[in-house]
Amino acid sequence: MANRYWQDGNAVGGRVFLGDWVTGIGVVGDAKYTTLTPPVPYMYLPLSRYYRPAVTLVVRSAADPGTIIGPIREAVRSLDANLPLFDVRPFAEHRDIAVFIPRMAATLLGLFGGLALVLATVGLYGLLAFTVGQRTPEIGVRLARGARRDDIRRLVRGQAFRLTAIGAVVGVGLALVALPLAASQLVGVGPRDAISYLGTLGVLFAGAVAAAYLPARKAASVDPVRTLRYE
Repeated sequence: MANRYWQDGNAVGGRVFLGDWVTGIGVVGDAKYTTLTPPVPYMYLPLSRYYRPAVTLVVRSAADPGTIIGPIREAVRSLDANLPLFDVRPFAEHRDIAVFIPRMAATLLGLFGGLALVLATVGLYGLLAFTVGQRTPEIGVRLARGARRDDIRRLVRGQAFRLTAIGAVVGVGLALVALPLAASQLVGVGPRDAISYLGTLGVLFAGAVAAAYLPARKAASVDPVRTLRYE
């Protein structure tokens, strides 16, 4: 908040109108509330002047959380026996609640991404298998003219890599345009994180290798004599 509304980042002495004028007396570090998205402007107000019925008491301790709940209750009761203390839980549970929806969304997106990768791999395999079947006479001629089995395998794998490269270029281009628009939903990674893009490309080409394995093996096993006799 200090950086947004005061150019020098120092809000001490600055004033904000909240029905009446409030003067800033200090600046604290950024903090995140409710979600783990980038922090938003916050200000702290004295409870005695701006009372709110729902107040969260945060206790930091090196001891096990279960062992300090009783002493905390006793300390609050000693201040006011009528003051209720409820929903007591360790910070880890609050964190799990805050990240539940993003974690579920990430899991679903991961599952859909994995399914898309499987479908793409199966589709590429089907296309390569069909192409190898159509090009069997050509492959027989290549073998009869001295091509090696490894050359035929490289021919099929090359086709798989070319198709994958075209898809990767299109996908990366769309991601570079779309991801910055959703940057606020990314946690721990930027919209143009090079490692993420390289990892994705590696997975795609690994899928291309898997899709091309059987068609390349079938193409390399073609018998040129039988193929030419059939023709």
